[in-house]
Formats: sequence, structure tokens, C-alpha cells
Amino acid sequence: MPQKGFISLHYRDFCLFLLARFFVLCTLQMLAVGLGQKVYEMTHSALHLGYIGLALFLPKLVFALIAGHAADRFDRTRIVFISRGVQALIAAGLVVLAHGGFQPLWLVYALLLLMATAHTFDGPASQAVVPQIVSKEHFNNAVSWNAAVFQFAFISGPAMAGWMYAVYGPMSIFYGVFVLRFLSFIFIGLMKRYPHEKPQHELTWKSLMAGVHYIFNHQVLLGIISLDLFAVLLGGAVALMPIFANDILHVGPTGLGFLRTAPSLGAALVGIALAHLPPIKQAGKTMLFCVALFGVFTILFGLSRSFYFSLFCLFALGAFDMVSVVIRGVLVQILTPPQMRGRVSAVNLVFIGASNELGEFESGLTASWFGTVPAVVLGGMGTLFIVLTWFWKFPQLKKFQPD
Repeated sequence: MPQKGFISLHYRDFCLFLLARFFVLCTLQMLAVGLGQKVYEMTHSALHLGYIGLALFLPKLVFALIAGHAADRFDRTRIVFISRGVQALIAAGLVVLAHGGFQPLWLVYALLLLMATAHTFDGPASQAVVPQIVSKEHFNNAVSWNAAVFQFAFISGPAMAGWMYAVYGPMSIFYGVFVLRFLSFIFIGLMKRYPHEKPQHELTWKSLMAGVHYIFNHQVLLGIISLDLFAVLLGGAVALMPIFANDILHVGPTGLGFLRTAPSLGAALVGIALAHLPPIKQAGKTMLFCVALFGVFTILFGLSRSFYFSLFCLFALGAFDMVSVVIRGVLVQILTPPQMRGRVSAVNLVFIGASNELGEFESGLTASWFGTVPAVVLGGMGTLFIVLTWFWKFPQLKKFQPD
């Protein structure tokens, strides 16, 4: 029998799923470093860095509800398989564009829009299939490993990309992205199919909005998901990393890779620890506390002029963010009926996308208005304000403890 902390890794298809997920997430971070550094070198504009986040967010806003409905009506493994194939083709297109010097720049954003569209259909199906792969009693462990792999990819991806950019140039990053995307496509193809109970109704506006209605009628779910949306939307500083690396800390593309790695290293270590620990007690109150500390370390990072102290701040904010990620991941799934998981996951995907990609656009926009450091510090202060507001607005959240 496998050890308790590794119990979900006993499932063959879950291991394939994790490997495929690792490759895709790793390439996302490689692209973030490679494209972020290249776009900043070409434009020296915080706003253009923000446009990358906007290009990644818009397809989620447009297609997420349809993707969630598809995840509830059709074979989820097949949806992920097709999506990964499309992503591999788009990665090949980025290789071709890189050979042309990333000109014209609008074509970079166009390919990112297409890639984000494929990710939008991938996301709800991927999230909803995990409870089908592992048994209910092992699901908490699977969520922790899923989150830990997420962070390990965010560790290795930027570190490797920063090194590749400095040593071999940007072309090497885009070749690597294509290879890993193709491997992810293959690994998903090796998984078996998992039939699930499908909704009986056809595609209608009511069925599309069912996930939204369910969340807004469930105060704990609404509090969990919206807390992440607004706190990270305001507190995220990821899009501005190339500016910190090049103009504030003066560490170049290699340092940029380490800066993007630090939050994920903290998160991954916490994720492994949580996989070996019993479920978190006082989950709602713990989540609020950790999001507040995320805001505190965001402020400290914005004020830092030391590369090593900046790494420490990013490590810490990643660690505290991971606790809230695991809590949210568990609660969203266990509080959602099986036949609704695809649509609820789609809404969750929009909220997460808004907090991450739209947050990058917000960071680029505010940095172009107020400057890079004020934008980050004000964002961290905004996160603290959100936590205080949610503590008062959602009393059920701070008291909630799952069975």
C-alpha cells in the first residue's frame, strides 16, 4: 500500500494527468518569462506587458461558460485531449513567429488569444475530471498534489526559461514550449475515458448561467471565489517582473527567472506539507488570514531594493497564497454537485483568470499611470482592504469548516 501522503499517486491516470499538467503549466511560465522579457526589450512599456495578460483573459470571459457546459455534457478527457493538441499547434506557430523576430507584435497577441481559448476549454474539463479519477476519500490528497505540481511547474518553468534566454537566446524557449506541449498531448491521450452523469437539458442561456446562479446562491462559495478574485487582482505584481528585474533590481533575464520562481517555490513546499497533513481546521478563517499575509508581503516586495529580500518576499507570498489555493480547490469541488462541476469550474476559471491575467493588465495599466513601485504597493494595500471587507461581508466564510 502507498504511504498516506502519496495515496492519490497510486492511480495510474492521475499520474499521467499530473505529468501532462506539469508540462503545460511549465510552458506557461516559460512563455511568461520569454515573451515578457522580449516584449519589454522591444517596447520598454509596462502597458504592453499588461496587454499580454489582457490577451490571456479575454477568451475566458467570452468562452468560459460555454466551456463549462461542454465539460458537463461531453467526455472530459476528450475535451482536454483536443485542447492540448490545439495548444501544441499554436506553440509551433510561436516558434515560426520567433524566427521572424516577433514582428508584427500584434500577431503575438493574436496567438496568445488563440492559446487562451484552448486553455479555456481545457480548464473546466481538467478540474472536473479529477474527482472521477480518484476516489472521494483520496480527493483532498489529490488536490494537494495537483496544487503542488502546479507550483513545481511554476518553479522549474521560469528558472529554466531565464537560464535558456540568457545562454541560448529566446528561440530556445519557444522550441522547449512546443516539445512540452506535444508531450502533454500524448500523455492525455494515454488516459482512459471517464463517463459521468450528464445534464438532461440542451444548451440554453439558463443552462449556461446555472454555474453562476449556483455560486451566487451559495454564500460560502461566493465568498471563497470572490476573495481570490479581488485580492489577487489588486495584489498581483507578476506582469511587472521584467521591470523589477531590468530597471529596479538590475538582475536581467536570469534574475527574472529567479523572481518568477520564488513564489512558486514557497507554494510548492507548502503544497507538499499540506498533502501530508490532515485537512485544515477553520478553513474559512485560515484562508482570510493567509490572503492578508499575501498582501503584506506584496507591499514589502514593492518597497524592496535588495534582490535577495525581494526573493524572500515573493517566496513568502507564494507560500501563503498556496494555503488559500488548496482550501479553495477543495471547497469548490466538495460544495458542488457532480453534475454541476463543469459549469461551476468554468465560473471559477473566469474568476481565477480575472485575478491573474486581468490582474496583469491592471498592474501594467496602473504602473503606466503611477509608476511601477506605487502600483505594487497600492495593490498590496488593496488586498488588505479586501480581506477586511470580506471578513465583515461574509460572516459564514470566517466560520465555515467542511465536514
